[in-house]
Amino acid sequence: MNIGHLTFDDYPVFLAPMEDVTDIGFRLLCKQFGADMVYTEFISSDALIRHISKTQSKLEVSDEERPVAVQIYGREVEAMVRAAQICEEAQPDVIDLNFGCPVKKVAGKGAGSGMLRTPDKLLEITAAVVKAVNVPVTVKTRLGWDADNQIIVDLAERLQDCGIAALTVHGRTRAQMYAGEADWTLIGAVKNNPRMHIPIIGNGDINSPERARQAFDRYGVDAVMVGRGSIGAPWIFQAMKHYLNTGELPEKQPFDYYLSVLKQQICQSVERLDERRGILHSRRHIAASPLFKGIPDFKPTRIAMLRAATKEELFGIMEQIYAK
Repeated sequence: MNIGHLTFDDYPVFLAPMEDVTDIGFRLLCKQFGADMVYTEFISSDALIRHISKTQSKLEVSDEERPVAVQIYGREVEAMVRAAQICEEAQPDVIDLNFGCPVKKVAGKGAGSGMLRTPDKLLEITAAVVKAVNVPVTVKTRLGWDADNQIIVDLAERLQDCGIAALTVHGRTRAQMYAGEADWTLIGAVKNNPRMHIPIIGNGDINSPERARQAFDRYGVDAVMVGRGSIGAPWIFQAMKHYLNTGELPEKQPFDYYLSVLKQQICQSVERLDERRGILHSRRHIAASPLFKGIPDFKPTRIAMLRAATKEELFGIMEQIYAK
């Protein structure tokens, strides 16, 4: 599979862009475990062109994580074009346009998946960005605004006509947010449309090696994108790649192996930010990690981990879990 100048082996698995999750430290960790391409947190075009320092810091990419995509969102053509040009200066491998974020503060203002209510404007932005930059431009979007407006099959063709290099489809409408199961039948319909020739990347509920394999075998997608299934579990990419390439699930590692990965991630966050902000940033991964599921009477320990204010305190609690 090719996206512009990028070539991927069979069964590519990508890390999805997620706000407050896919910072450079987490991206590097997922890359270490086999993610074929990683995406930045999504970046507001309006904030970027206003030179907001916190937003500009999200453009930081390193050679160790390549190929890496920078994702931007917005609702105005001029702002999106200028933001894409600023992104290009950071030398990403891909610029991705976010037409899929469902949260109210984004979609409610007409950006993200809110653009699905104004598809002509969505297409105008896409065509203008493709024309304005020299790196491959891709799009990530959803099935449609709601169950009565699932426009993705037609929209995919029109996006292809704009010149995008690949399309990622999340198998839910905006109205669904993240509830219920993703509908992969429409993702399959996009992929199997004989008029489509760009790569189609499937997204939604890819949270196990078996689900990843099913996406390739049943729906024929060119790649899969892993979002929430990676939070607190960057090793999921290693498991998926092993299963996709061998047909066998990898041997499960000891508890302390996975715990050491989480501790490594926390250390990276503390080093990059500072202790207070690094600990805060890590809490979402700790809360979501499947590593602690099934441990009897674990709720008080989980609360204690999420209240820990220092790395020493947090690691002390974690060591007590391992000692048990």
